[in-house]
Amino acid sequence: MSIEIDVAPKRLNMFVGVLLLALGVFSATATAQQQPASTPPATTQSTNTAGQAPKWELFGGYSWYDPRGFYALDETPTLPIKAQSLDTGFGLAGTRNFGNVFGFTFDYSGHFGRELRVNTITFGPQAKWRGDEHFQPFAQALVGIVNDKPLNTITGSQWHATLGGGGGFDLMFTDHFGLRLFQADYLYNNWEFALHTGERSQWNSIRLQGGLVWYAGLPAPSAPATASCSAQPSSVMAGEPVHVTATASGFNPKRTVSYAWTSTGGKVGGTEATTTVDTNGLAPGSYTVKATVSDNSKKPNVADCNAAFTVNEPPKHPPTISCSANPASVRAGDAVTINSQANSPDGRPLTYTYEASAGRISGNGATATLDTTGAASGPITVTCNTSDDRGLTASSTTTATVENPPPPPQASKLNEITFPNEKKPARVDNTAKAILDDVALRLQREPDSKAVVVGYATTAEEAKKANKNLAAQRAVNTKACLDGAEASCENQSKQIDPSRIEVRTGTGDQNKAEIWIVPAGANFTGEGTNPVDEGKFKAQARTRAEEHPAHHKAAAKKEAAPTK
Repeated sequence: MSIEIDVAPKRLNMFVGVLLLALGVFSATATAQQQPASTPPATTQSTNTAGQAPKWELFGGYSWYDPRGFYALDETPTLPIKAQSLDTGFGLAGTRNFGNVFGFTFDYSGHFGRELRVNTITFGPQAKWRGDEHFQPFAQALVGIVNDKPLNTITGSQWHATLGGGGGFDLMFTDHFGLRLFQADYLYNNWEFALHTGERSQWNSIRLQGGLVWYAGLPAPSAPATASCSAQPSSVMAGEPVHVTATASGFNPKRTVSYAWTSTGGKVGGTEATTTVDTNGLAPGSYTVKATVSDNSKKPNVADCNAAFTVNEPPKHPPTISCSANPASVRAGDAVTINSQANSPDGRPLTYTYEASAGRISGNGATATLDTTGAASGPITVTCNTSDDRGLTASSTTTATVENPPPPPQASKLNEITFPNEKKPARVDNTAKAILDDVALRLQREPDSKAVVVGYATTAEEAKKANKNLAAQRAVNTKACLDGAEASCENQSKQIDPSRIEVRTGTGDQNKAEIWIVPAGANFTGEGTNPVDEGKFKAQARTRAEEHPAHHKAAAKKEAAPTK
């Protein structure tokens, strides 16, 4: 019985071509994605070696092998038996890296079963993706020899050429230690299971491995990328520009470095190494400009730096103020307007307050009012204060005078008349009448004033029984000439209300009547005088001779002349 097994050289060539093509694509992708060591910001630099390949990677671990082929026993040399998978085995590998992607690996694995033992020795190129700090997949192409040793067979141990390839995943824990989570390889070879017939079996073997990886010769971490910033000038007034420059070091010179700018105040921007801060509108204080320098790769090197600048407080000019009082002189109880004129050289908003040494002042703007009610006569000092929103103040004073109150109105003697007629001592003659006309005019001009008439009599006059009340009669007759009761006084056009005239008698050895004027608000004290009960006296009318004495004398003389 013969068994023909098609080794399918065309399919084998196709497989090898596809494997090599996949390995090439994977290697190109890994090369494109590979980056230099990633460097965190300058303030938190570490020894991260992601992307850096060690010189040597040594693997050791468990290996499982499935021959996926046939062999023959001694007793049945022409009957092929399918080779069973080998659960017991180990794998060793050493890889020498040349750069961050490519390496050359040397691989040995031994597998042991009850009926079959397989040992492989292979080598070939390997490509590994190191973009991640820990997880690192790889692919490899292998060529070498395989020793197949079926037990109890007529063929014995055989060495055959083998080729294949595969890949896996490593988990890198530290710079020297890692774990190969999974590795799968395909290995192809032909095994001659019937020597006398020359029949061969095509072994499409699968090998699975996992174990520990030790790294040796890892490059020292590259110097961290750094940046330093400087601001010129570092102290400005608001509105003046600040120029900030960042100087970067430690970056890959083959990469383009860009700059990102931020500031705690003002306007800043751009992607160049120098930027300008617009400080318009900034309040006085300290501010910080930050530059973030990056090489713009997928996992870029990044470094930060800060520069500080200060916006100085502008010169502070206190406000000015002047104030005035209108009117400057008032009577007690009158109001005074206080006008303030204040100015801030720096254009700051102003507020006003006022103080007064007497009286009460109110107002919180440019105008205030001083109430002088209850204030004593004399000057009142008003202090006008102004303050801006920065607490700078100014003061000025003005004075309002409270005038002395006018003296209280008092009664005063206006005039007096005499009574020279001994025969009729109470009669008002023409001389007195002229005086009383003037008194009547005064009372008309002062409608709120009153008059007091005080009559007097001499001791000799009062010694006569007929003149017992002569002083009172003189006062009554005088009033009659003022209020119009006595028609002969001819002052009807100046008649004064009788209620405005008071009659009294005084003590003193005089033949007269005094006329006192009493303004509104004044009182006639009446010391040494007594009121007259006008109901007991009647004004005495003057005779015609008393009214016109010169005319009367001429008429009497004519009557007395002799008849011719």
